[in-house]
Amino acid sequence: MTLTPLTRPARLRAGSRVAVVSPSGPVPADRLEPGLDILRGWGLDPVTMPHVLDVHPELDYLGGTDELRARDLQDAWCDPSVDAVICARGGYGAHRMVDLLDWAAMRAAGPKVFVGYSDITVLHEAFAVRMGLATLHGPMVGTETFLKDPQTQESLRATLFEPETVRALGLGSARALVPGRARGIVYGGCVSLLAADLGTPHARKSARGGLLVIEDTTEDPYGIDRILTQLLRAGALEGIAGVACGSWAGCGPYSQVRAVLADRFGPLGVPVVEELGFGHGPVGLTIPLGVPAVLDAPADGAPATLTVEVPALV
Repeated sequence: MTLTPLTRPARLRAGSRVAVVSPSGPVPADRLEPGLDILRGWGLDPVTMPHVLDVHPELDYLGGTDELRARDLQDAWCDPSVDAVICARGGYGAHRMVDLLDWAAMRAAGPKVFVGYSDITVLHEAFAVRMGLATLHGPMVGTETFLKDPQTQESLRATLFEPETVRALGLGSARALVPGRARGIVYGGCVSLLAADLGTPHARKSARGGLLVIEDTTEDPYGIDRILTQLLRAGALEGIAGVACGSWAGCGPYSQVRAVLADRFGPLGVPVVEELGFGHGPVGLTIPLGVPAVLDAPADGAPATLTVEVPALV
C-alpha cells in the first residue's frame, strides 16, 4: 500500500480558538504563560485545558494521569469552538494514553489543526492512521526554543495563517548526505517513537511512497543505529522515497551520528538530506505531515530543500 495525501484542516485566522494540552510530560508553569502570550500576540485566543499543569502523583515524568491527559485532548478536539490543538511540551507519556482516546468521537468532530513534536510523534501517527488527518510537526508553546527563537516562532505562525508562503522548507545548513530528488508523502517525527510504535495494533502498516522526516535527542550513535536497524529489520522503511533529517541534540559527536545515518540509509538508494532544521535543535521549523512534497538533495553542495506541493492547511 502506497501512502496517499491526508485530509488537511483549515488554516487559522485572527480570533481562532486554540486549546493547549499536555499529553505527555509536565510543563513548567513559568514557560506556559509566555508561550500563551506569543499566541495572543498573533491574534489567537488560547485556552488551557483543565489538567495542562498536572503532574502525576507518583510518576513525576508524566503530566498527570493517563486518563486525565487523554480526557483533556479528547475534550479539546470535540469542542466545536476549538479550531486547533497545540501541545505544551513532549517528554514521555503519549504511548500510555493514545489508546484511551475515543477515536470515533474525534473523527466525528472533524479535522482540526494539531501541532507538536518529540513524544507527540505517537499522536501524529495516530491522527494519520486512525483519522487520515494531516498534522504539523512543529514547536510547542511551553518549550524553550519556541519561547526564545524568532525563526521557530515565525515558521509556525506563517504555517498556521499563511501556509502558501512556507512551501520550501529547510535551513541554509541542509545538505545532501545522499544526493538525489524524490517525491512522496511526508511522514515521521522522533525516530525512537516511530520504532516504539512498531507492532502495536494501530501502527502504520506501510510507508511505501513516503518521505521520512526524522530527528531525535539524547540517543547515543549506537542507539540511533539500533533504532534504524529495528525499523529496517521490521520492513518499516520498505519503499520509502527519501529521508530528511533534522536535529540530533545531545546524541554525541555529529560526525558519528552522520556515519550511522550514511551506513543505515545509504544502501536504500534514496536521497537523504541532513540538518534540514527541525526537531530539538536551536531552530525548529514547522514540517507539515501527510502532504505531498519533493525532497531535493543537490549533488553540488547547494542547500537541500523539502518543498510541499500544497499548503499545509486549506
